[in-house]
Amino acid sequence: MLDGKVKDSHYRLMYHITPEKGLLNDPNGLIKFKGKYHVFYQWNPHGTVHKNKTWGHVISDNMVNWERLPAALSPSEIYDKDGIYSGSAIVKEDILYLFYTGNVITEQNVKKSYQCLATSEDGIHFEKKGPIIEHPEGYTRHVRDPKVWLDEKGTFWMILGAQTEDLKGEVLVYRSEDLIHWESRGNINRQKKISLGYMWECPDLLRFESGDVLLISPQGIKAEPKRFDNINQTGYILGEFLDSGEFVADSFEFTELDRGFEFYAPQSFQDGDRTILYGWMGAMPNDIEQTVPTVSEGWLHCLSIPRTIELIDHIVYQKPVEELKQLRLDYQKLSISITNKDEYKFTTNTPYNEIVLNFCNPTNGFTLDISGGFFIEHNNKENEIIISRINWLTNEMEKRIGKYEGELKNIRIYLDGSTIEIFVNDGSLVFSSRYFVEKKNTREFIFKGDLRGIEGIVYPLEFQT
Repeated sequence: MLDGKVKDSHYRLMYHITPEKGLLNDPNGLIKFKGKYHVFYQWNPHGTVHKNKTWGHVISDNMVNWERLPAALSPSEIYDKDGIYSGSAIVKEDILYLFYTGNVITEQNVKKSYQCLATSEDGIHFEKKGPIIEHPEGYTRHVRDPKVWLDEKGTFWMILGAQTEDLKGEVLVYRSEDLIHWESRGNINRQKKISLGYMWECPDLLRFESGDVLLISPQGIKAEPKRFDNINQTGYILGEFLDSGEFVADSFEFTELDRGFEFYAPQSFQDGDRTILYGWMGAMPNDIEQTVPTVSEGWLHCLSIPRTIELIDHIVYQKPVEELKQLRLDYQKLSISITNKDEYKFTTNTPYNEIVLNFCNPTNGFTLDISGGFFIEHNNKENEIIISRINWLTNEMEKRIGKYEGELKNIRIYLDGSTIEIFVNDGSLVFSSRYFVEKKNTREFIFKGDLRGIEGIVYPLEFQT
């Protein structure tokens, strides 16, 4: 966004949504309303800790150039006095409806949550309508993050992340005819065969002709070899959402949506025939979070780039939206052609780059070193992509691993001042991470390994006027 604290940062981000100052987390209320894309987000304008949550607000004509607006929702009422938590948006009869969770801490230090509604005619000024449902029996106060959509029959649906009283993650389901009055339809997991952690946050339902995708962000999943290495996970289960409000899973496999170090709490919205998704690039343990290099500058975290989502042959594909190509400086692009080499180097004069790599021949593995601070490794024997970086707190190397199907065909990389997003094989495998290098005006790239038949283009990125 290149404004506020980020503009003068040593690690500034040019084309990602960032806070003007303070802390940013979950994307909220994603919608296209009256010709404008609206992105709201969790925001603490007063510091870089998880307090004082409001909804920050930016709008755009193209998801590339953003205009920052005043906070859309701030704590003000008895039902949201201690924080405006995550939620979603929908349009009905030219009125924008925002659904959110109000956080309350009583004088007796009892914590409560309320599912609330606010509306707007212009998409800028909002009128709070208050809570819309009673707190469900059998669940702790951890009920939050309403996601609302309209089905093909004209019925509105709402799902909520929840925690049962026996500390199990769940998704609650409600239906409505008018967005005001809501009827409980129980829980989505009636087969009781999906058991993941102690709380499911930020549920979403993505609907495609070939099937439905239940997207959840569970807390409390234990790490396993080569997966579930982050503090909390985001992933999906394939199946079918029924008119009864039940989700019937095809299998009970929970697949991580993004295999990078920082990706959590994504939300989708419909833009015509496209399903577009943003995620939060910031979920990390508190000791790591509070030592992120930008904290001393007064800002923290960003959203991912927008991605179109497709379901193809039971795999969720994520691809950067076409609009991001507007950032390319085509006349400064660098062509790459590597044949029968074991090392190849190049340098860019900007930290903002899109790199498109095509693999014309099978490789026996390689490593790409990005300015000595981030590494991408191809393990062809295991069909794995391994990313690694130097942790800014421990100064130790850490890694994440993802597996792809078939042969390695292509890799697309988006680099911003301190982010990297990697899309493997047309987005069937994705990694999103922060990384911090001292040299802010250049990036150096070193390929090593089996480099037969690698063709590519490096695009410097810049806002076009």
